[in-house]
Amino acid sequence: MKILLATSELYPYSKTGGLADMVAALGKTLAKQGHQVGIVTPLYAGIQEKWPDLEKMDWKLQVSLDWKSVEGAVYQRKTEDGCTLYFIAQGLYFDRDGIYQHKGVDFADNAERYTFFSKAVVNLAEYLPWQPELVHVHDWQTSLVPLLLKHLRSSGALQRKIASCLTIHNLAYQGLFAKEVFAMANVPWGYFDPAGAEYYGNFNFLKTGIVFADTLTTVSPHYAEEIQGAEYGVGLNGILNQRKNDLTGILNGADYDVWNTETNPSIPFHYSVKSMAGKTKCKTALQRRMGLPEDPKIPLFANIGRMAEQKGVDIMLPAVEDILTGDVQFVCLGGGAAHYERGVQNLHQLFPQKTNCFIGYDPQLAHLITAGADFFLMPSQYEPCGLNQMYSLRYGTLPIVRDTGGLSDSVIDPHESADKADGFKFSRYSANDLGRAIIRALSIYYSPARFKAMRRNAMAADFSWDQTARSYVRVYQKAIEKN
Repeated sequence: MKILLATSELYPYSKTGGLADMVAALGKTLAKQGHQVGIVTPLYAGIQEKWPDLEKMDWKLQVSLDWKSVEGAVYQRKTEDGCTLYFIAQGLYFDRDGIYQHKGVDFADNAERYTFFSKAVVNLAEYLPWQPELVHVHDWQTSLVPLLLKHLRSSGALQRKIASCLTIHNLAYQGLFAKEVFAMANVPWGYFDPAGAEYYGNFNFLKTGIVFADTLTTVSPHYAEEIQGAEYGVGLNGILNQRKNDLTGILNGADYDVWNTETNPSIPFHYSVKSMAGKTKCKTALQRRMGLPEDPKIPLFANIGRMAEQKGVDIMLPAVEDILTGDVQFVCLGGGAAHYERGVQNLHQLFPQKTNCFIGYDPQLAHLITAGADFFLMPSQYEPCGLNQMYSLRYGTLPIVRDTGGLSDSVIDPHESADKADGFKFSRYSANDLGRAIIRALSIYYSPARFKAMRRNAMAADFSWDQTARSYVRVYQKAIEKN
């Protein structure tokens, strides 16, 4: 199969979250399975300097945006994994500090930037000599692509069939802009109606993709069910219900080439299920790095991620403050809302010998925290898939998660199976319920045989990308058959 993946960020070239990891891992795995794979993404500032082997294609990119014409260029790079990467260059739109925003403020021209990018994706899909059969787009930034493909095909401007698949990574981010933005698509205004691109008088990028893509996926089976209801549907549950037969929940995989405990250069001591001494040494190294007493017997809790309401920081802080009155430790890594950053800093001031936090992101420290901690807190309000719980499982760090989305699909609580349990879940979104889950975790920690068994189950959990990629291929085949 010939597949072109389109994404607004791609690891390791650009990244703000799990989207970049997911597309990189999916593309790599599809290529290993014998498919022809291209990945197209913007050429953001700094990429060319870090990867000077990018080659400029002999092709002039010219895109119409309403009344004006915007030029760009395309650079390509072949990877060792067998993918061909295409970088869309347009200095005015992409050569700036930040991907979507600067200093916490969204760029005012994001709609224009990603309309240009979406049109460049479609032009590239038409131009490439290897003729992709399907374009797989991700989130609102590329959700205009399915409409553009449909319109070109129906108008006769596109001579061959190119199917489309849209993956919704987070329904809350929809790309909602004023009606006037739709003019930049240069398609008839008949598409702008309640059954199409319109959303209460505004233009909704993501809704457009949901309506016009041949097939839809989201990043876990549980989340696929949740977004069809009012609580998690964010206003789009109606249209998702209409397309439920085309919607498939596919749990993301974890890239074990990067996240492993046996060969990973990012952790100071290696370990495995059969030899766990290295994990204890990683715990000591983490305590030393974070300025905490070095004692392997103290239960160590950790959190890594965006400090945002979605991630449950508002219930995590009081729950952690309660347990810090006991003999426990807590470390975290991340950044985000200023009041949450102050909250974790206040914890350190209250309990300087029991907690510490690194504000920002440090990939190597993320690996050390995941390896050195005993428990990983992930109390998300909602979580389409989540990757950190998968990483912590592979590292033998038991996750404590809210029973939602991909967290529900990937963690097994002792209440669900005493023999297969590998983490802890709680249902109601409250600090008290999180606190009770933490107490259950501590009771297991002080029962060494049960803790060892759960840790063994956790490290045996397999979320490798091979099966996930095969699930996507089945969805691609369905999309191609519809054309």
